[in-house]
Amino acid sequence: MTAVGIPANAKQIALLVKEGEGPALEFKRSTGELKEGMRTLCAFLNGSGGTLLFGVRPDGTIEGQEVSDQTLRDVAQAADRFEPPAHVSIHRVKVKSGRDVIVVAVEGGRDMRPFAHEGRAYERVSSTTRRMPQAKYERLLVERGHAKRRWENLSADGLALKDLDRKGILRTRELAIQQNRISPDTSRDIGEILDRLGLRAAGVLTQAAQALYGKRFLPDWPQCLLKMGRFRGTEITGEIVDNRQEHMNAFAMVREGMAFLERTMPLGARFPEGKIFREDRFPVPLDALREILLNAVMHRDYSHYSGYVAIVIFDDRIEIRSFGRLPTGITVEQLSGRHDSKPVNPLIAGAFHRTGAVEVWGRGTNRVIAMCKKHGAPPPLFEERQGFLIVTFKARLVAEATAATSGVQSGVEPLDRQVKSREKSSENSSEKSSEKVLALMMRNPLACAREIAGTLGLTSRAVEKQISKLKKDGRIQRIGPDKGGRWEVVR
Repeated sequence: MTAVGIPANAKQIALLVKEGEGPALEFKRSTGELKEGMRTLCAFLNGSGGTLLFGVRPDGTIEGQEVSDQTLRDVAQAADRFEPPAHVSIHRVKVKSGRDVIVVAVEGGRDMRPFAHEGRAYERVSSTTRRMPQAKYERLLVERGHAKRRWENLSADGLALKDLDRKGILRTRELAIQQNRISPDTSRDIGEILDRLGLRAAGVLTQAAQALYGKRFLPDWPQCLLKMGRFRGTEITGEIVDNRQEHMNAFAMVREGMAFLERTMPLGARFPEGKIFREDRFPVPLDALREILLNAVMHRDYSHYSGYVAIVIFDDRIEIRSFGRLPTGITVEQLSGRHDSKPVNPLIAGAFHRTGAVEVWGRGTNRVIAMCKKHGAPPPLFEERQGFLIVTFKARLVAEATAATSGVQSGVEPLDRQVKSREKSSENSSEKSSEKVLALMMRNPLACAREIAGTLGLTSRAVEKQISKLKKDGRIQRIGPDKGGRWEVVR
């Protein structure tokens, strides 16, 4: 074989033919089938490459053909009709007296796909060449343009340094230094930091800089949108319990999205066997939700003005939705197994990577599945639907009816009670709420205000108000720091 794997003599031709036709090998009896052969080469270019042999019957019989200089010119001229132009290797191998096999080989087109021959694109499916579906052709065409002219690396017209979150940029620098992913000598000048992150080129800010650190989004960047909703029941048509839609940058989306999940999910409690202290647990591990939310924010399609990221919570599941499709070559089935990392927005993903928020090895979804398994929760479901990638975590987010009278003990209150509690006026429920807060502190002196709020179905603000009142009345005192300390009930 030659250096690129092309057979150089009759023996090597025979060895190759023994492999049989397949995704990367095709036989043609002669150049009388030149047009069909070029279509197959086009399919190879749109895949991982391949080799075409003129002079071999479909059953593998090596016949060869009479080959003249004109024959080779015809093949070369046909190869010139690929769009975009492709590198095609053409070799003549003698297999018997007066008979040659023409070996034509191409490598996969990578970022140059899709290729077309005489205006039509083809793809290889097993050992068959067929017309490429229009939807796939258009998607590959967008990805080809995306390679060098992506939404994220286009200049953000009218954007200036003053329009960006200075504190957020400096926070990225500090975290990147802690993670050893940027030099400690990196200047604190935000322009230079953005240069280092590839978010400014020749003094011009990119749209990735806006997506990551922007402060104002309307009317020019409506796609920088996070939707958060809690619906009663199991359908989007159910009563809306909580609804927020806000335009914000990518880092803020992760912070606000996680705060919404923690505030909305019920906090359950259990006493692990052999341990003294109670263990508070959400129905889905927070780290798993954070990983999926990070992926949704980093890998979504920012190019469409109607795109967004959404967190939707029902009684029986949590859905995290992001606008855009998976990169070509990755399927939803592969997300549950081994797959390569193919970031759609490498500049945006790179900024998150520098902070230590994510890795770059395509292990995120595998880690999420492992987290759920360890937590005792079902693994997430991945699906593409109506232009969105949707990740669903199955979980019971309301208590059974039989638990309606034991919310404080179980730590999971029915949704109706949670909603009603949050809607009560503080004047009518102040005394009752104070007693509930006090009772919880007696049972769990280490509970923080957020945990108490989640257990009682109150807002954090309402709980903090009750704590302040109990302190003022001299009924409780804090022993130790705010974080890590404990409550002591004064008898």
